[in-house]
Amino acid sequence: MQVLKRLAAISAIAFSTLGWATDPGVTDSAITIGMSAPFSGPNGAYGLDMRQTIQAYFEQLNKAGGINGRKLDLVALDDGYETERTVANTKSLIQEKKAFALLAYYGSSPTTEALNTVIGPAKVPLVGTISGANSLREPISANPNSRYMFNIRASYADETEAMVEQLVSLGMKRIAVFYQNDGFGKSGLEGVSAALRKHTLEPVAAGSIERNSVDVTKAVELIGKTNPQAVVMVTLYKPTAAFVKAMKKAGQNPMFMTLSPVGTEQLVQELGPEARGIGISQVVPYPWNDVTPVVREYQKLAAKPGSYSYYGIEGYLMARTLVEGLKRAGRDLNREKLISALESINNVDFGGFRINYSPTTRHGSRFVELTVVGPGGKVLK
Repeated sequence: MQVLKRLAAISAIAFSTLGWATDPGVTDSAITIGMSAPFSGPNGAYGLDMRQTIQAYFEQLNKAGGINGRKLDLVALDDGYETERTVANTKSLIQEKKAFALLAYYGSSPTTEALNTVIGPAKVPLVGTISGANSLREPISANPNSRYMFNIRASYADETEAMVEQLVSLGMKRIAVFYQNDGFGKSGLEGVSAALRKHTLEPVAAGSIERNSVDVTKAVELIGKTNPQAVVMVTLYKPTAAFVKAMKKAGQNPMFMTLSPVGTEQLVQELGPEARGIGISQVVPYPWNDVTPVVREYQKLAAKPGSYSYYGIEGYLMARTLVEGLKRAGRDLNREKLISALESINNVDFGGFRINYSPTTRHGSRFVELTVVGPGGKVLK
């Protein structure tokens, strides 16, 4: 009887000690975090910027002892901003790399497909993606996979509404849309259209371009015929730059506006002096102003002013949110506890940027700020 009691006690101790390890990617000393983003191709600069900041932040945390005694190990895979590669990377991160959680994805269509076919069915939380698409913000009651998507940024509807309100307040009514023919671009087009309807207006034209293309000929011809007062561009920096140049060459000089995913720094570099006057909506704080506490923290990680960027600070805010969830989940860690911990981040201020989740809400933030490219490529608030 005494022997049986001892064996039962030993089993109980062993079970309690190993209970936290019910999910892959967690050991006694480390937590594996997976990331899929473009590190090559025309949009590689975006992913590289985010990865560099996240790695610097994880290194800082690891030197200080990690999270609840565990170090963070980032495994980042290049998807080239292609849906098929993002899905394949996600399967690899979960099944082969044994990622405990996912962080900092890129793109509307790639992330939506990965969420619905891999991430959601595997019940692995994903914190942060560069997308404001409605497909990643569906109510959990409508799409159970939404439970595993924790958004950081405002939606495209939030961004486009701020833009349209600004344009209409300036007396502009002839507003066209240049959009990428995928989930990102279509979501932005829908946002502009919905915002215009509030003023009994509609886009005077809507020209599209395929993802990873810079062939703007048809879009310029279609939009140029309407002589718009303003064009909202729901595209990334290379097609945006090609469109602006082609419109000006065609004698069209409307007010150009574009959404945050464009990559402000990349667009300025691509267009040079022609970038002046372009309006850009932003969904994270201005990264060059050290008055905001969270910006100061980010700047220390970025190390030098020339490396500050909107994508960098957004990557930092994604990582900050995940780390906050890991801290709240405690030492006895599994994915369900992380999800519950993230849900408890309700109107939490990270020092000038608030995140708001709940058991039914994954929106994260509605922060939108309009900026303009000024003289010398300087971004002005």
